[in-house]
Amino acid sequence: MKHLQFVLVLAIAVNVWECGDAKFGERGELSSRRRRCYDGSVPKRLKKRERKVLLDGGGASGEVCHRLYPRVSCCPTRRAAFQILHRRDARVFSTNNTECGRLLEEIKCARCSPNAQVLFHSLDTEKMPHREPDLPRLCQDFCRDFYYTCRGHIPELFQADVDEFCQYYGRRDGSLCFPDFQRKPLHGQDSNYLGDEKIEDIRKHKHNCYCAQEVLSGLRQPVAAVHCGDGSQRLFVLDREGIVRILTHDLVMLKEPFLDIHKLVQNGIKGGDERGLLSLAFHPNYKKNGKLYVSYTTNQERWAIGPHDHILRVVEYTVSRKNPNQVDMRTVRVLMEVAELHRKHLGGQLLFGPDGLLHIILGDGMITLDDMEEMDGLSDFTGSVLRVDVDTDCCSSPYSIPLNNPYFNSTNQPPEIFAHGLHDPGRCAVDQLQVDNGSLSILCTDNTGRNTTSGRILEISKGKDYENEPSVYNLQSNGGAPPVGGFIYRGCQSRRLYGSYVFGDKNGNLRILQKSSLSNGEEWQEKPLCLGSTTSCGTILAGNILGFGEDELGEVYILASSKTLTQLYGGKLYKLVDPKRPYTPKECHRTVEPPELLMTACSRHCKNGHCTPTGKCCCSPGWEGPLCRVAKCEPGCRNGGVCLEPNKCLCKSGYSGDMCESSERGMPNDQDRDGILGHIMDMTSYLLDLTSYIA
Repeated sequence: MKHLQFVLVLAIAVNVWECGDAKFGERGELSSRRRRCYDGSVPKRLKKRERKVLLDGGGASGEVCHRLYPRVSCCPTRRAAFQILHRRDARVFSTNNTECGRLLEEIKCARCSPNAQVLFHSLDTEKMPHREPDLPRLCQDFCRDFYYTCRGHIPELFQADVDEFCQYYGRRDGSLCFPDFQRKPLHGQDSNYLGDEKIEDIRKHKHNCYCAQEVLSGLRQPVAAVHCGDGSQRLFVLDREGIVRILTHDLVMLKEPFLDIHKLVQNGIKGGDERGLLSLAFHPNYKKNGKLYVSYTTNQERWAIGPHDHILRVVEYTVSRKNPNQVDMRTVRVLMEVAELHRKHLGGQLLFGPDGLLHIILGDGMITLDDMEEMDGLSDFTGSVLRVDVDTDCCSSPYSIPLNNPYFNSTNQPPEIFAHGLHDPGRCAVDQLQVDNGSLSILCTDNTGRNTTSGRILEISKGKDYENEPSVYNLQSNGGAPPVGGFIYRGCQSRRLYGSYVFGDKNGNLRILQKSSLSNGEEWQEKPLCLGSTTSCGTILAGNILGFGEDELGEVYILASSKTLTQLYGGKLYKLVDPKRPYTPKECHRTVEPPELLMTACSRHCKNGHCTPTGKCCCSPGWEGPLCRVAKCEPGCRNGGVCLEPNKCLCKSGYSGDMCESSERGMPNDQDRDGILGHIMDMTSYLLDLTSYIA
């Protein structure tokens, strides 16, 4: 009898315990001592026959869920009920991407988890009882993996950034999270997860370490690497001495340079001398108009005499019609020239914003007020960000002033100025994600003063004066090395680095700046970027950092040199790689388009002039007409002569002189006849080209 009473008491105690576990606690959390299904029922321990029903009757989802929860599950064993359970999530869990689909299939199975009630119920769902949660609480690593894999395939689900998304759907207060089973990585070349054969490599890397993989060596002093955005995935590497070379998508350096202006460029060989080829920017419509813009220092022509050390010049070039891998040197047009007194704090970077306007970033050149008075206003642009519109049909000016520039109607400031107060901008970057969203975000590294090496990060805004404007982030002094601006990583190879601003200093230290989700009010958080050793990465970054680069896929490159003299070939190009991911993940593959020849109507028919970025043919002096085929002779040919070349007439028989102003006797000779026939043929060709151009 005593034994029977003990059994009854024990049964009642167990029943009370199970019922209590199915209810919410004071904080809205479920007790984790007992597992419960989504509706509060007890999970069912599956028999072999029931497992077979789940495996054979549930389709693809049934097989996945059965393998994830093979013994204890909350999935109904009947086929119809199982299909209804998963059809409810079809609105959210739908994609054609294989990698994303695999993660979605796993998330679907969270309702089959024996811990489903803990995974889906929280304080948030209590506040919104009318809305059933789409996703379970996700573990942080899985949440970030899910965000970066599926954000481009289910955009309606990912309206926030990764930190906000995982803060909402992620685990809180150390509670249970999904996946609540042991995930087995998929082995293979394109897998995003490392298998057993790579476990040793993981141990060699710290959690936040990356690899700087050497891509190219034997450069003089590389300062930048940019792409042209035409789908060819070519990388254009700039050397300070005045040469631009092409690195193809399969990492082959072309023998012939894309641009060679070393005879025009005045570059320095001493430490701290910033003169040379400074920047290259391709027109947003480069694939159609072939326009590119270059900035460099020189000291030639009319500027040879004057109170200055050199000239910073911005010019426009057009790619060759016959070779897409070379620039047509005859198409040069000067946009702007700025006189400089000193060889430091030059700036000179060029970049296009999402509105198609060209931004020119200039340093203060270490110029004082006395220097500016001596130069008589020639340096009004120094320490400023200029914004101009190169898409103009005006043949007399290479650019126009945007109407919304802050000083468009000012009488005290040049209308080209967009912002000012910069000192030594060490490269700026446009956030490509913001560009896609239609807004503009430009981040620049800069010194905090004229005679200091302490740095700051600026977010360039219209009309701001950064002498007084607070910076986005103040950098800690690092051995007196000035900062070198980089790029906001928007590539595909590294998920951990996505959205981080990668930059460094000239001593070779790399850092990243990330938006912080902390509650102390700080928006940005600086972290050192750890690079792996030669043993784990194969190569190591060596030397001084000269600049950064970005390819068409958003991957970031580092340009460094172990030498200080430009005559020595110590420059190298490195690619920043996440060692915990494949070098080229499957989802990162993009089709390579071969570079196309320039085939616009203006480039084919404008013979004696130049084409504007909008396609208008602007005539050189001495020519006129829609296609610049008609020569001008001033004040005009006399005595019936015909103007064939500028200020040179073809005279009738009996007349001579440039304008046929002199008379002489005699019959027309063979040379006169050949000239007349040639003129008739030129006019015929001109009329045919004009008809084709108008059509």
